[in-house]
Amino acid sequence: MARPTLTDLTAFVAVAEHRSFRKAADMLGVSRSSLSHAIAALERNLGARLLHRTTRSVAPTEAGEHLLRRLTPVLQDLDQALDAVTEDGGHPSGTLRINGGEEAMRQLLGLVVPVFLERYPQVSLDLVTDGRLIDIVEQGFDAGLRLAEAVPQDMIAVPLSEDFRFLAVAAPSYLAKAGQLLTPDDLRHHQCIRQRLPGGKLYRWEFEKLGQEIAIDVPGAMTLNHTMLMIEAAADGLGIAYVPETAARPWLDAGRLTALLQDWSPPVGGVRLYYSSHRQVPASLRAFIDVMKSAI
Repeated sequence: MARPTLTDLTAFVAVAEHRSFRKAADMLGVSRSSLSHAIAALERNLGARLLHRTTRSVAPTEAGEHLLRRLTPVLQDLDQALDAVTEDGGHPSGTLRINGGEEAMRQLLGLVVPVFLERYPQVSLDLVTDGRLIDIVEQGFDAGLRLAEAVPQDMIAVPLSEDFRFLAVAAPSYLAKAGQLLTPDDLRHHQCIRQRLPGGKLYRWEFEKLGQEIAIDVPGAMTLNHTMLMIEAAADGLGIAYVPETAARPWLDAGRLTALLQDWSPPVGGVRLYYSSHRQVPASLRAFIDVMKSAI
């Protein structure tokens, strides 16, 4: 039996983890046909079928699952050894790519980035703001930033912020004309500033009290897709907005906005920096996480 090469084994792990020849080929920078030939050759050499293939899906066989479990830690250890050797003088270097929503990225820039860049000048940060939920591994990012509830289950998550609330807020001038709210159902009779999500759907405002959950498609003559614009529009008396309390806090403290339905607004999981549990963590990302933990 010809012994498999490291390239063949890495190719198998990529396909098995992504459950896709296309995604694995994109990640490895090879063609799908060459990747398919490499897996077929690996199966012939081992005398075992490693992957179930259909026109729509790819999944490891029992033998493939066994090999994947054994290979993953071995390849991670190898990456760690190579990473330690190639670091410049023991200091992280290269480019660290992070994807996240705008508000989360704003927190990162304020709390972590200045300290990190001063401490690790040989690392370049590539920070991409994106409201969509993407596959960070497929898109070539080292880490992502999202609310805890949106982090995929197979990822490792590190807290960037404490839990916080989404609040319905309005200007005192608006409430003086339109009246106060007692329950979320009262929103149906108010002018609300609706939010369009990155995928195009309108966001349903969600409330909870004593185990009762309510999600409302609020009415409104205006729809925006940017948190700060919604806050500013609400502060100008144009209606009620539903935004993170952390983002609205300066306007609340200044008296330009009033928080509504606070007893219907329990905390949600805060922002998390997350990364793949199936890949070796680059030295630059480990350093970034260390700085983040010390900064919050």
